[in-house]
Amino acid sequence: MSRPSTGFGRSMVFAGLLASAPAIGAAQAPPGLDQFVTQVMGSFEVPGLSLAIVKDGKVIVAKGYGVRKLGDAAPVDQATLFGIASNTKLFTAAALALLVEEGKLEWDAPVVHYLPGFALSDPFVTRELSIRDLLVHRSGLGLGAGDLLWWPPSTYHRKEITRRLRYIPLATSFRTAYAYDNVLYGVAGDVIEAVAGQSWEDFMAERILRRVGMAGSHVWNSRSAAGPNDAWPHARVEGTVRPIPPFRSDNVNPAGGINAGAEDMARWMIVQLDSGRVAGGRLFSQRSARELWTIVTPIPAGEPAAELAPLRAEFNGYALGVGVRDYRGVKVLSHTGGLPGFLSRVAMIPARKVGVAVLTNAESGSAFNAIVQWVLDYYLEVRPAHDWLSAFRSVQAREDSALAATVRSAAAQRNSASRPSLPLERYAGTYRDVWYGDVLIEHQGGGLSIRFCCSPDLVGTLEHWQYDSFVARWRDRALRADAYVTFALHADGSIDQVKMTPFTPDVDFSFDFQDLLLRPVRGTR
Repeated sequence: MSRPSTGFGRSMVFAGLLASAPAIGAAQAPPGLDQFVTQVMGSFEVPGLSLAIVKDGKVIVAKGYGVRKLGDAAPVDQATLFGIASNTKLFTAAALALLVEEGKLEWDAPVVHYLPGFALSDPFVTRELSIRDLLVHRSGLGLGAGDLLWWPPSTYHRKEITRRLRYIPLATSFRTAYAYDNVLYGVAGDVIEAVAGQSWEDFMAERILRRVGMAGSHVWNSRSAAGPNDAWPHARVEGTVRPIPPFRSDNVNPAGGINAGAEDMARWMIVQLDSGRVAGGRLFSQRSARELWTIVTPIPAGEPAAELAPLRAEFNGYALGVGVRDYRGVKVLSHTGGLPGFLSRVAMIPARKVGVAVLTNAESGSAFNAIVQWVLDYYLEVRPAHDWLSAFRSVQAREDSALAATVRSAAAQRNSASRPSLPLERYAGTYRDVWYGDVLIEHQGGGLSIRFCCSPDLVGTLEHWQYDSFVARWRDRALRADAYVTFALHADGSIDQVKMTPFTPDVDFSFDFQDLLLRPVRGTR
């Protein structure tokens, strides 16, 4: 549930850039903050942004910048709602922690104790997968596995998505590798419903948001960009940053359904940094806080680009709904979130009691990362300051150049003189993947079309690429997810199977086309 960050070029005009309500504790804000945020937004073409900074249990900044929607002068303010996407995951982990404290769950008890019908493709993993395992991306499922069951919005309901997980082959051995997933957070929502007797949405609203004081937030993707003070999603589509349709499916709310603004995110960070303390008591215990923040799945730290050298880490891993790594000698809790047109990041340094949340209605990871690192460096008293804006500009430009080179290379290697092995009408038919379902290929008007039967937005044309490979060009260009479609034939010329892969490396990983193995349904030639 995260789209790869995109580097944008020249600045846009920011009508009403700072026309937001006065920030809480503005006098204590880092000097030069507004100027830096404005520069970042201009560099990466971010229409609107919401920023929260907390320190020592106090809200230092909670304000908005820019506009909610291009073409509309309405400004972002401290309460404007953004889809926080996968930053919801820590909320879901906290909900499970409450149920553990109440004795209704055990972190290391098998999921099948609470959901007897649950299964993954390996019986051993089904038997051993624990509540903790649902949250830490080490089940053996591949990156984004199963996301096509809900992304883009599908006709499947949540429980049917959970049922279909049993048909997805595992990519690695159990508990041996990190691979980010969303679908098991959906299962975590099923567990909450089973043991608490109420939906994830009701439990979250009553037991988490209300206790934290997040009165302006809600837990429904279906209500995204629908309220009077909601931001609208934007993305670069065919070279231009523009508004795009909101993602409005509740199938995976437990992985990414919360919509919140700066004020409420500040309240959430204060509770986290105070180990679960809320007005009048505790949301969760200090013991639960330690559980939430303790690494379960190690992740290779990697080596950052030269411009981002301060990001070099000695340790890195995933805890319960949050990433944990070191930065300049201190532990940082951090997570990003991504839905179409919304990207966000939350980062907290427990030892310094400081937290920062950046919510945007654009698709630039460079933007939120530059701001987060600038703020963290201020509170870590880094002098002289690192030039994060120039660093991320440089890295983004290089990544954009590399992507363009990859696209050119693929085009150069294409044999455009080749022809399909069969007449086009022979490729038409219904194809079925055991976990996704049916995909229909039709011969129409002398060409081929493709339609994912349970994903209304995945409809497009098949353009011949080379040999028996085509490219699916989706009619909704805001998807930015074109894909190769390659047919394999039997010796007699009949079609054996169809495989798909993303057309370019920047296709979001939740379009897990590569996991499909489509075979002709009886009657297909």
